[in-house]
Amino acid sequence: MKDESIFKKIINKELTASIIYQDKIVTAFKDIKPKAPIHILIIPNIFISSSNDIDEKNKDILAHMFYIAVQIAKKKKISEKGYRIIINCNKDGGQEINYLHMHLLGGKKLRPLS
Repeated sequence: MKDESIFKKIINKELTASIIYQDKIVTAFKDIKPKAPIHILIIPNIFISSSNDIDEKNKDILAHMFYIAVQIAKKKKISEKGYRIIINCNKDGGQEINYLHMHLLGGKKLRPLS
């Protein structure tokens, strides 16, 4: 399936986005509707629809996404006080864009989820 989503356009630098990190595996950029002072999205550079589509061939991408999230948290100086990493899956799980993505949130005290 060829993906023409907004995320693919950001990866290809066809759209102006606040990219803060990019390598051959992932791209990280500021969320346009932040829910915290620091709200970064981390996405794989290859299309994966949701976490349900993690398989034997692409499972290492998820580990790299987590690694990069931690590195960004350290760089943004939120690792000591704390941060949240969220991956939503499908509509009922809150996934709004049909492209696997990780939210890194921090910079303030976050409310408990329950």
